[in-house]
Formats: sequence, C-alpha cells, structure tokens
Amino acid sequence: MPEGPSIVILKELLEPLKLKGQKVIAVAGNTSIEKDRMSGEPITAIKSWGKHFLLCFPDFSLRVHFLLFGTYRINERKETPVRLSLHFENAELNFYGCSLKIIEGDPDLVYDWSADVLSPTWDEHAAINKLKKQPKTLVCDALLDQDIFAGVGNIIKNEVLYRIYVHPSSQVGALPPDLLLQMVREARIYSYDFLRWKKEFTLKKHWLAHTKRTCLRCNLPMIKEYLGKTNRRTFFCNNCQQLYNK
Repeated sequence: MPEGPSIVILKELLEPLKLKGQKVIAVAGNTSIEKDRMSGEPITAIKSWGKHFLLCFPDFSLRVHFLLFGTYRINERKETPVRLSLHFENAELNFYGCSLKIIEGDPDLVYDWSADVLSPTWDEHAAINKLKKQPKTLVCDALLDQDIFAGVGNIIKNEVLYRIYVHPSSQVGALPPDLLLQMVREARIYSYDFLRWKKEFTLKKHWLAHTKRTCLRCNLPMIKEYLGKTNRRTFFCNNCQQLYNK
C-alpha cells in the first residue's frame, strides 16, 4: 500500500504538466463512479492528504486511494484494464487497481490538513491530544490511525518504533510524556526521510527494522508478528524495544 510520501511524489510528478486550469477532454475506464461528470470540467487543484490523492474540480473532487496494489501511469498505459483514464490537452492520467470516490464540495471542509504528517500545517499538539484520548490503544495501531497520522503506513510504523526503542504492543497511555512526544515527532521526521529516500530509489537500503531478520543493535533475531487491531505485519526486537503497559 503506498504510504503518504509516495502520494506526494505523484503530486510532484504532475506539476510540470501544469494541469491546473486544464479541462478533462475525455474520460474512460471500468470504474462505477460517475466518471462522465468530470468530462469538460477544469482542474482547480491537485492535492494529497495522507494516502489520498485528490484531483479537485470546481464543485467536487476525485479521491484516489491505491489500496494494496494500485498503480498509475502518466502519459502511458499498462496492458491491464484501466480503472479510470483522464485525458487533457497535453497529458493522460491512468489509474489501475485503486479505489475511486467523488468528494462533494470544498475538500478543505472534508479533510483535516493538520493531521497529514507531510503537510505544512501538521499539528503535533493536536496529534498528542488525540492520542491522550485513547490510552489503551497499542502504539502499533495508533501510528496507523489516519485521523492522527495521515500518511503513515506499515513501513513507517515499524521504523519509527524501532528508532525510538518502543515495543509495538506498548499502550499509548503508558508512554512517558517525553517519549509520546518523540513518537509523534519521529512519525513526521521519518516520513520526510522516506520521501527523500524514495526519490533517490534507496528506501529499502535504509530500513532498520522492516523485513529485517536480525536486530542491528543487539545482533539478536527480530520478531515478526501480526499485532493489534490492525493486524499488520510488525517487525521488532524484544531486547531493545521496551514494552510500556499499565
């Protein structure tokens, strides 16, 4: 599943095409949404919120969520059936294997941009206040809560907890205040590291925990389990990642 930094990269790849103001001149695809509604409509903005990619039109927005295996192509096509194809005067956008939804009205009234870890308006204090309201939640679940950490996915979760020496089954309310703040800040810091490494095509080289078999700090076996309500694949070291529970 593409995490927030990958969606930011897609948005940046489209900037040279200068799509803002351009009208959709043709629509195709096997999506069940009202795709013809986009025909003749101009793009007013291109945005990202966490794992959501948004093409904004005057009265509505197209939300694209790439799920586990969704992909896109810019000015080229795959052999597999296209979910949605949008044609402009100088560009073609093709989306595959993704979830599409029409968002009515102004997206600023729908999305809390301060919850996006890669947004200029990210608010760490709001994140902390949200976390304090769910003290029994496991940190491995909390980091994947898109209402708190929009854009954080499983890779970022595993790497953040390894960086701060916290066991993924720790409870949010059991973390010391300074460690809770560190987790919140590290979620943003690592997301920007992820973005930089993804652009360099070196992301996997920098993984310290995700998919690793041996702890680089302790030289002991890493544990792989499916933890929390999210039941996502989690890699951690039982020796150096401390468990905090009340």
